[in-house]
Amino acid sequence: MKVRKNIYLQLIVLVGLIYLVLLMILYCSESSSSNAMIRTFGDALWYSLVTLTTVGYGDLIPVTPVGHAVGMIFLLLSAGIMVTLFGAVLSFVTSEGLPLLMLSLQRHKNWYYFADCGVESRTLAANIYKEDVSALIIFGEKRGAQSEIPDFPCIYVNASPDQIVEKKKERGTKCKVFLMKENDIGVNSRAVNLHDLPVEVYARTTNGRDKLSGNINFFHSYECCARQYWRSKPLCLHENIIVLIGFGNYGQSILERAILNNIVSVEQHVAYHIFGDVGEFLAVHYRLGELFSLNEESGERDSLIFHDSSWAESHSILERAERIIICVDDEQEGWSIFWTLHKYYRISGRIDLRSSRKAPGISYFGANEDIYTSQQIIRTDLNKAAVTINEIFRKSVSYPTLGWNELDDFHRQSKIAAADHLLMKTRILLQDETITELSSSAVKKAYERYCKTKYKEDVRETYRKLDHMRWLRFYLFYNWSYGAVRDDEARQHPMLCPYEELTPEQRHERDAAWELMGNISLAME
Repeated sequence: MKVRKNIYLQLIVLVGLIYLVLLMILYCSESSSSNAMIRTFGDALWYSLVTLTTVGYGDLIPVTPVGHAVGMIFLLLSAGIMVTLFGAVLSFVTSEGLPLLMLSLQRHKNWYYFADCGVESRTLAANIYKEDVSALIIFGEKRGAQSEIPDFPCIYVNASPDQIVEKKKERGTKCKVFLMKENDIGVNSRAVNLHDLPVEVYARTTNGRDKLSGNINFFHSYECCARQYWRSKPLCLHENIIVLIGFGNYGQSILERAILNNIVSVEQHVAYHIFGDVGEFLAVHYRLGELFSLNEESGERDSLIFHDSSWAESHSILERAERIIICVDDEQEGWSIFWTLHKYYRISGRIDLRSSRKAPGISYFGANEDIYTSQQIIRTDLNKAAVTINEIFRKSVSYPTLGWNELDDFHRQSKIAAADHLLMKTRILLQDETITELSSSAVKKAYERYCKTKYKEDVRETYRKLDHMRWLRFYLFYNWSYGAVRDDEARQHPMLCPYEELTPEQRHERDAAWELMGNISLAME
């Protein structure tokens, strides 16, 4: 790129020198003649411009033989120059010249670069533009003839992230780069040097990684859908039977979030009936039976009941369910199941259908507009809460613990899971199941409620038991086991035991997850 620029610069300088030489020859030859009309260098410049642009006013003409020769050169060059100028302007407008110029004029804005302009990218870009008035949306490829025109301002430029960074010149905030195709960071040539650039990178993946250190962050679209589902439609106290139809990518993610987050009471006994291929899931998470009743409904703890038969045969379960979640990966199949249930079954509970597009009049979830948002992908609030949780935990214990940037991915996930449960804690403290969004005022009221009630020993013990249940679920989901001494490599922890067996100090650690609500409410104001 730099070599090409140098060649262009040298060519421009050469043409300029030739032009100046011709002007000097014209001026010198004409000014020496008594009959000359071109007597000054300005006259020679004016004549050259009028001739080269084919205007030809005729107010100045050369009279000497040398002047005629220079004039002929200008005349011959005029047509070529006009064609070249027109071509240059057309090329500038139709190629990358104009978009790059527009980028240069908007360096003060917040740049969001998308490596492609697919449906997911356009959806996230539209949501970002709604939230950030200073956003500049950049798509790193040309808009296809068949693709829709976005209803927000954006720039299409076939440029790599390093070219965009060069244009940004480190002015204003760091540029954010999004790779919205699954596992694109491993195959896209534009992602090769991203870790070396001063940008924040958000890459879609299917392997479940979620690194929050350095400049590269991963997000899982199925997990985003599951998190959005349980946040918008949280578990309620009256729900005891929940049916999941479909256990592909979406079904597994929804069950995973339910296992990790759906803790509303120390006395709950929710039965999850799952229809789909569950063999690999049970093989991977082989310690779930230590906390859940497997394949049998229990009146004392939550149950995971996996069905080999078709959902269509389980009439009694479907009729008794307070909630049916249709989460098959094939969206058309999901719609077919939805209409079949409505047409042929006596359903008393709610039916939630996964749909990538909004469906008026239907309890749907998973629409692109809800999944691909900055809160789901960039997750600024959730990440801040997770960091805050870690800092509060470090202050609450007597032994040395690691700072956020020193934690590995598993222990970061542990703090994020705790932050994810904040909505449920708010609902529990305020005893208000209508709350589906975290707000500063709601968290503040919940924290005030906690402060008023924590001095009652039985209430405080209930709070601690609830968070210990959540903590146990997370560690057992990742196949940790009890050990007298903590050993991360062996996945053993001395607190992986019933709450009644914890020491007083270990019980006290469970307070941190509730105490942090005061800090979170302040951070949200």
